[in-house]
Amino acid sequence: MSNRALEVVEFLLTAHLYSDNRSLDENDLPPRYRRVFWTEPSDDDETDDGEPNVVGIERPLVVTDSVARKATGVEHPWEAISDLLFTQREEFSGRISLTQPEMAIEWFLDRADRERLETNPTIAAAVEDRDGVDVTHAEAREQTRPIQADRVWIDSLLEEYFDEEEDAEMLDLVQVRAPEEIEMTLEDLVLTGDQEGEIHKLMQAIEHREYLAEIGLREIGKILFVGPPGTGKTTVSRALAHELGLPFVEVKLSMITSQYLGETAKNVEKTFEVAKRLSPCILFIDEFDSVAKTRRSDEHAALKRAVNTLLKSIDDISLIRDEVILIGATNHPDQLDAAAWRRFDEIVNFPKPDGQMRADILRIITRRMDIEDFDPDAVAERTEGLTGSDLRMVLREAVLEALTEDRMTLTQEDIVDAVEDFEERDNLKNMDMMSDGEQLVAGDGDGSHDHAHDHSHDH
Repeated sequence: MSNRALEVVEFLLTAHLYSDNRSLDENDLPPRYRRVFWTEPSDDDETDDGEPNVVGIERPLVVTDSVARKATGVEHPWEAISDLLFTQREEFSGRISLTQPEMAIEWFLDRADRERLETNPTIAAAVEDRDGVDVTHAEAREQTRPIQADRVWIDSLLEEYFDEEEDAEMLDLVQVRAPEEIEMTLEDLVLTGDQEGEIHKLMQAIEHREYLAEIGLREIGKILFVGPPGTGKTTVSRALAHELGLPFVEVKLSMITSQYLGETAKNVEKTFEVAKRLSPCILFIDEFDSVAKTRRSDEHAALKRAVNTLLKSIDDISLIRDEVILIGATNHPDQLDAAAWRRFDEIVNFPKPDGQMRADILRIITRRMDIEDFDPDAVAERTEGLTGSDLRMVLREAVLEALTEDRMTLTQEDIVDAVEDFEERDNLKNMDMMSDGEQLVAGDGDGSHDHAHDHSHDH
């Protein structure tokens, strides 16, 4: 029997067992199944019969060919299981169901491995007391991402609590990612010892937050990432959200202050409200210095209000009480005043990578590339001062240059050439164009190269 049949039978069995067992909730369904059964909110508050609209997953779960295809990825679901004695299909509606659920359970257990069973709490709940089954319902729940991390749940909650017109400005400034949408993991990153230590402490705090509350340690889980652009502040924050299975709420304070100055304080406040509604989650405030900078006597009144609102909001939010992890990030720590620094219980430094870190970053970036005689240590020696983001751009250039020659195998020389090209382009970015356009002169800027706009490359 093909694996296609196993996929479809698991889906049918899950739908049947979930529909029958009212003690199960959405977190007992694997995320890939929750997505296809999710009921979107409609414009009406009530259905035609006066009942309130259901937002979420409503029983019974009905499986058709199209639903099964979306959930399992099997192109022709019914064909995959049509010869099984315990399945049937209604020709008129296209509904697929089980005629003998007990036979389906036995068939499934004979073919499913432990990994498949421990990621399906619905089936685990039905079979945990059987001989030969060593997966419990509780274990499967632990292995399954909670519904609060699903895109459909996030979107429905935002629609429920925030008005599309009234809150449009604020929602445009906040980007919410579900963990399933974050591809980078902590294993994909090269971290310093200090960074690894702080992440480990944070994960321990999340796991033991009830104990921390009992002993009165409530002001915890507010972290400031400090370092140059491209050193991984955003990427580490996103990877942490992926690791923990939490929604990732990201806001750039510079956008709030530059676009809607008169509404800055209100939008800052509502940003924290979004995080509390989506909790447990990570609230990532990028470009933290844009608002919480050293205050000056001539500062705009609206910006002063925004600073005060931001600091008060940080005070009012808590990992222990609200289940919100707050991570601020800044490229310009010199612009933060003492009041801003005091709000964070941990400061994590993100320096430019040293030679060993650059070599390790290169090994990770190139692990799926075919490179002849690749020597990452030699490349690392030639790339002093480059960040992880820069190294990704170097490798991207090397790959594209090889493709222009119809090659998918790179050489060490390709990478060295790409390093030289990157350095040349980087130097050009530090030049200012004369007003008459006739010549270039060296600029007086700080020469920084900010890749913060491309956070998918922000190592």
